Amino acid sequence: MTYILGGWQSDFSDNWARRGVDMAHVFSETIEAGLDATKLEPKDVDTGHVGNFVGELFAGQGLLGGFFGLVHPDFDGLPTARHEAACASGSVAILAATAELEAGRYDLACVLGVEQMRNVPGRQAAENLGAAAWAGHEFADADYVWPRAFSDLTEEYDRRYGIDARHLRRIAEINFANGKRNPNAQSRGWAFTPESFTDDDVANPVVEGRMRKMDCGQVTDGASVIFLASPERAAQYAKERGIALDSLPRITGWGHRSAPISYRRKVEASADDAYVFPQVKRAADEARARAGVTLDQVDLVELHDCFTTTEYMAIEHLGIAAPGEAWKAIEDGSIEPGGRIPVNPSGGLIGCGHPVGATGVRMTLDAFKQVTGTAGDYQVEGARTVQTLNIGGSTTTTVSLVVQA
Repeated sequence: MTYILGGWQSDFSDNWARRGVDMAHVFSETIEAGLDATKLEPKDVDTGHVGNFVGELFAGQGLLGGFFGLVHPDFDGLPTARHEAACASGSVAILAATAELEAGRYDLACVLGVEQMRNVPGRQAAENLGAAAWAGHEFADADYVWPRAFSDLTEEYDRRYGIDARHLRRIAEINFANGKRNPNAQSRGWAFTPESFTDDDVANPVVEGRMRKMDCGQVTDGASVIFLASPERAAQYAKERGIALDSLPRITGWGHRSAPISYRRKVEASADDAYVFPQVKRAADEARARAGVTLDQVDLVELHDCFTTTEYMAIEHLGIAAPGEAWKAIEDGSIEPGGRIPVNPSGGLIGCGHPVGATGVRMTLDAFKQVTGTAGDYQVEGARTVQTLNIGGSTTTTVSLVVQA
């Protein structure tokens, strides 16, 4: 069991190049703000982990664990590592940190997710992000790889079950509305018209195939950090601050599965399965099983909506709706604030933003905020148990965590 002491998230509307700063600067800003939020000192941290996908392609920068040493002299000598699993990089970094704590190697870990993506033109950004597809083998004819991939998923759902585009548009509308309540959301100040969430080719133009502008997660600069502790170190932290150990949230369950990098191979392998991506379901189910909770005990979900179809799929694979019936949870309001199981009260990747390597850490930080009642205007009342679902590539890597008060 691992405790979460707290953390911090950057403003996802920030454009770092426009501000004249680089990843190293924001790395330091984020760590310093996280230390301040948790009342920790650099000397308290035993190990550091970074989630990042394509620092080399966007910023010409790798070896990001070395940035810790730039933050404070006390981090000189800190054992660090960088983790890459496309959009699931942040969650994989968390898993690595929890494994170290559970093995007894260290007692307090700093996990930071970071990605700079707004410093290049949109088409170049799309090409960079295409590194998570099977390069040279799939989607070579697409202008935008990932909108094309999830357009293909929409087609696959249509073949298996039928799908109504109005339900995808409603997912987008909900997530953008949620983002307006999040002070760190990239889209919080954006304006929309009634036509924005329709098939209007001006207000909501086609990007690739069946994916329109509002169906897409955002290209975002962002960073998020959390601090994790062993039970012994968490008890010490609580005692020093005069708070109850039980007031600190815990990561009580985890699921981690991978599938072949080929989108087509995954879909062909599941042709006779009720679920398009069985490994996604497996990871989600295993996280709850390890936590000892059922879906009925989960108060809300922070899930991977890189596209509206991804959320549509995830609603079913998490068990919120039966296979082919995600539309029911959309129509009856189950996934909305105040619904049976609110989805992405933060706004998710569509409303809040998607700095790829930071997303898994941001999801976990939002889970921490929800179960400690500190999520502000997007707080889900009475939240005690949150499940995350973070996906890399075309569900090539899936990580799910359960965070409980």
